[in-house]
Amino acid sequence: MENIKQPRLIHSIIPIASLILFLTLNVIYFGDETLSGANQIALLLASTIGSVIAIRLGYKWNYIREIIVKTIGSAMPSMLILMLIGALAGTWMISGVVPTLIYYGLKILHPKIFLFATVVITSVVSLATGSSWSTVATIGVALLGIGDALGYNHAIIAGAIVSGAYFGDKMSPLSDTTNLAPAMAGTDLFTHVKYMIITTIPSLTITLIIFLVIGLRFEPQGTIDVQTTMNTLTSTFNIAPWLLLVPIFLIIVIVKKTPPLPSIMFGVLLGGIFALFFQPHIVEQVSGVTENYPKASYIAVMKSMFGEVTIDSGNAQLNELLTTRGMAGMMNTIWLIITAMIFGGVMESAGLLVKITETIIRFAKTTASLVASVVASCLFFNITASDQYISIVVPGRMFAKTFRKRGYKPELLSRTLEDSGTVTSVLIPWNTCGATQAAVLGVSTFSYAPYAFFNIISPFMSIIIAIIGYKIRRYSPEEMKQIDKEEENREVELKFEPE
Repeated sequence: MENIKQPRLIHSIIPIASLILFLTLNVIYFGDETLSGANQIALLLASTIGSVIAIRLGYKWNYIREIIVKTIGSAMPSMLILMLIGALAGTWMISGVVPTLIYYGLKILHPKIFLFATVVITSVVSLATGSSWSTVATIGVALLGIGDALGYNHAIIAGAIVSGAYFGDKMSPLSDTTNLAPAMAGTDLFTHVKYMIITTIPSLTITLIIFLVIGLRFEPQGTIDVQTTMNTLTSTFNIAPWLLLVPIFLIIVIVKKTPPLPSIMFGVLLGGIFALFFQPHIVEQVSGVTENYPKASYIAVMKSMFGEVTIDSGNAQLNELLTTRGMAGMMNTIWLIITAMIFGGVMESAGLLVKITETIIRFAKTTASLVASVVASCLFFNITASDQYISIVVPGRMFAKTFRKRGYKPELLSRTLEDSGTVTSVLIPWNTCGATQAAVLGVSTFSYAPYAFFNIISPFMSIIIAIIGYKIRRYSPEEMKQIDKEEENREVELKFEPE
């Protein structure tokens, strides 16, 4: 493209400042209803401002549109997974899987250690599966129900679920981000995982202590009696240990490295099949058909996958717990993700995001400031590009050469990318992760974010360890000479490469 002007810092700041202004006004005027459309429009308005700036810099609209479409395409797997999670919640509810998990959870988990146990359980499941999304959508939903019955605030429960789920996602060799970060930084997977222990274990330990203290000081405030809840569940559903096979089979399928979409679809269909055999009365209740069971089965399973379903337990408060929204309930979130991707695409098309990151790098002189710069960049991209993968890929590419030139081994960069890019994504309401978890748990991102202690502590821990200088890995003088020589050879090759 001809006559392209390089963006200045002010060009990058204007769309972001506009977005912040619109989002602030939405919170003031719309309150809890911001995700029903106001924030989506705010993102579109900010995208319009960014597009005008990009065009003024010389970019053609067709090019900007192409980048927007490509950016939306990159988020398509997340949106498809989100729809299937809506269907999963529906079939697992009518099959009695979620009520069974809640029932046995109430029998086992003591209120005082519930939050502590929630972090541990979600950590183990996420570590085994490599997926925070699957963990939250299955075990997380059940734990939310258990905590609700025990009288805990939904925001605190969701914070504990998210903390554990993202610990496992961050540390599991099966996780996509755990593989992506070392690839961007230039190190291997297991070196990356081992090096993350230095910052991750202290972050998790502090998180567990906080939730344990909260639990020990907890006094039940809920109006739902635990024993009454358990009795209602057994009178409403056929509670049976066999139903636990559904989540067990799903975890096995995920551990076998089956891709997310077919894995979750397997869980959806399995839930539907179990519903037909274990909960025929629920199938008839949901379908409204009592004389033709094949017809009732088809209607109930289909309805649970696409629309809102409420199981009537005779208890109004428990009915809220036994309500799912299916795929239709995920549409506002998908709309939010699409508009967030539009904004990210516009900002990327004119290099407006990169301009801010380049500015940050110039001020990073020490180890701590360099690590802090990566943390800030990852958080910035999670806010503006609205995607955790972009928040790992772009800073990873931009900082790799700087870390290498300053003598730091790549695992320092890869660890910092995970400490900030992976875990802070779920704290941003319009990020694919934040929007998804809020939709799945039915708790707004702004509500649970203050209690997602692991996600808040992790980036700060990364900076603290850098300030202390604990086990900061550097290249030896001999290794640096070899790296410099390789850089020179690479520049020579590029210089004489035929056009």
